[in-house]
Amino acid sequence: MDELHELSAVTLAGLLQRGDVTPREAAAHFLARIARADDALGAFVEVTAERALRRAGALGAPDPSRPLWGMPLADKDLTARAGVPTRYGSRAFASYVPEHSDPLARALDDLGAVSLGKTNTPEFGMTGYTESRVAPPARNPWDTTTGAGGSSGGAAAAVAAGLLPAAPASDGGGSIRIPAATVGVVGLKPSRGRLPVGSGMDAPGGLSVAGPIARTVEDAAFLLDALAASGPYPYATRAPGSGPFHDAARRGPGRLRVGATTVTPWDGWTDTTLDPGARAAFDAGVRLLEAAGHDVADAGWRPRGYPALFATIWRASAARIPVADERLDDLLEPLTAWLVREGRALPAERVLAAYAEAAVFERETISAFSPFDVVVTPALALSPRPVGWYPADDPERNFAQQCRYAPHTSFVNVAGLPAITVPLHPDATGRPVSVQLIGRPGGEAVLLSLAAQLEAARGPLPHPPVW
Repeated sequence: MDELHELSAVTLAGLLQRGDVTPREAAAHFLARIARADDALGAFVEVTAERALRRAGALGAPDPSRPLWGMPLADKDLTARAGVPTRYGSRAFASYVPEHSDPLARALDDLGAVSLGKTNTPEFGMTGYTESRVAPPARNPWDTTTGAGGSSGGAAAAVAAGLLPAAPASDGGGSIRIPAATVGVVGLKPSRGRLPVGSGMDAPGGLSVAGPIARTVEDAAFLLDALAASGPYPYATRAPGSGPFHDAARRGPGRLRVGATTVTPWDGWTDTTLDPGARAAFDAGVRLLEAAGHDVADAGWRPRGYPALFATIWRASAARIPVADERLDDLLEPLTAWLVREGRALPAERVLAAYAEAAVFERETISAFSPFDVVVTPALALSPRPVGWYPADDPERNFAQQCRYAPHTSFVNVAGLPAITVPLHPDATGRPVSVQLIGRPGGEAVLLSLAAQLEAARGPLPHPPVW
């Protein structure tokens, strides 16, 4: 079927389960799309075509107990897959081929997915843009002179350009939502602890969680449902009686109390001014929420003490990168080497204090947002940045520019809350600009219902030029 990439992931899954499309046909179709378009995008760093076709051909009969049966997906290159080069975006692992798969890769296999390869990511996923010295940059299908965001930039570019029906990814400070908003697709960061694999509970500071990137809210909900039932501990699937997340995306949210804010924790530390496109998208989102009958009010949020604690945790997380001090400059990007040195020089008491401050920030943020069912913010502050905009050799300026581009994302990870970015409003070039919806702890179902309502009110979006 020539039009498989035009279908939603939910529709494709149904065709696969009914036997109307075979896993091998689906894999071959998307592999052909990758071969035709990825040179312009840099979405993939490794394409495992032969391995994927073998896997697809060996799946046997359709299996309703495996919701991703036959679904062509790909691993972010921070996820180890046995027998497949896994570089973590770094020269330090340029020739590394793991013997064992990470839990997320094993879970996707158990769910029946077919991995087509590895999607592009910056070195160890440390940045909100996807440029490294081991692969071409991940580029935006709407304008390939600009980047696709990060750190799941390859996954987002692939989904936006129809090279994948959807993609698993990870988010430790915006790494799902930043690239999804950059390229105009849906990105969902679950609550900390929501998923059995990639839960955040085993990450430094509990920041990084697994989650879906998709072209529609329903597709994101479908992939979230699959991941929530994966792994050996399907303990965090959903509240009793609330139904699957896929069902939530197909029902109305009811009348909600929505807090609206453009405040960020970085205000006063760097320039967080919204550019005209981001402001127009935020205002359009508020209008759509009001038109849908929701009660929208200023969130009244005034965060404090955030920049120092997050910068400390970011540096401390880099200290664990497995490269010896004497090899940092030889093997790592200048920014990563700086982060590792800074992190390893931090006194233990400062790191512990930052984690304690993060716990206070989490409680204060949840308390401030508690009058509302959902809080709406801009997704990004600026339009997509040109490739090379972030200075490679000036780490402090680089960090400040990352915070300037995406000042509304990392605090959600610190607070452990669920959030979704939804493309809403076209800018002057036609590229969709997104808003971010933040939910209560464990509030993915409400988020998905509201996001789907906004998506329906917005109407269909065009495809990007690279399609």
